[in-house]
Amino acid sequence: MITLYDYWRSSASYRVRIALGLAGVEWKTVTVNLLESEHKSDDHLARNPQGLVPAIEIDGQMFTQSLAIVEYLDETRGLGLLPSDPAAKARTRAVAYAIAIDIHPVCNLSTARYAVCQSNGGITMESWMQRFIAPGLAAVEDMVDEGDYCCGDRLSLADVCLMPQLYNADRWGIRLDDMPRLRHIAGVLSDIPAFAAAHPDKTVH
Repeated sequence: MITLYDYWRSSASYRVRIALGLAGVEWKTVTVNLLESEHKSDDHLARNPQGLVPAIEIDGQMFTQSLAIVEYLDETRGLGLLPSDPAAKARTRAVAYAIAIDIHPVCNLSTARYAVCQSNGGITMESWMQRFIAPGLAAVEDMVDEGDYCCGDRLSLADVCLMPQLYNADRWGIRLDDMPRLRHIAGVLSDIPAFAAAHPDKTVH
């Protein structure tokens, strides 16, 4: 049995849940409650020395880092999330990384909390998230195609990264009025069962 060490609101975990759903595999969820610091427990640090989620036990091995996990699932379960053409692959990764490497880390809960704490009241969680998510997604709007998916005419790694970030945008009151491409793609993706089932509202809290 595949075991996913997960937190329901974690964007990184959300990506992996989508990929597992696309793979059509069954898995067991073990919740690692970030708000109760369970990610810093000895048990979880043994799984992931970084003290982050997700971690996944699959095929007799333990893996961490959501993009590495998603690419492992892509390669071992034939998901087709990356095109074979090198240029198209690089472009797909660029959109995925713009979200997962540039927007997400600075809006990580621990990073945002530290900034708020050190600001002596000058920064709120909402203002911090809006400062980085809004311009980050505006750039992604210009990077994606005008069709149903982020890159080309099929689902890709970029789409797997996009939906969790759009969930965060909505959570922090960021409007997508000036991002018609992202709104359209989100509507298409939300109808795909693997995406719908991975949504935080559908997971175990």
